Amino acid sequence: MSLTSFFCYLATMVIVTYLIRVIPFVCMRKEVKNVFFKSFLGYIPVTVLAVMTIPAILSSTGNFFSALAGLVVGIIVAWFEKGLLVVALSSCGAVLVVELILKYLVH
Repeated sequence: MSLTSFFCYLATMVIVTYLIRVIPFVCMRKEVKNVFFKSFLGYIPVTVLAVMTIPAILSSTGNFFSALAGLVVGIIVAWFEKGLLVVALSSCGAVLVVELILKYLVH
């Protein structure tokens, strides 16, 4: 990559990042009072985090099924309002168990 291309890409990223942060301030001068719109805006960070995290989880192991098992176990444990450490350890345990089962089934 040439130095010119790098600075063009860098400038584009700076402009996009700046616009994402400035446009809401410019467009919304008053406080948002619509309950539906406020709740919609409240769920955007959670949605973006899920969209970025779930594909990474499903591609984190060498096997899709073990990653899926870890994701499902993590969701179930989190549903019962357990702590982050418990959710992470149970997900890792589920991945380990599925990987061991698949290892012994293949050999």
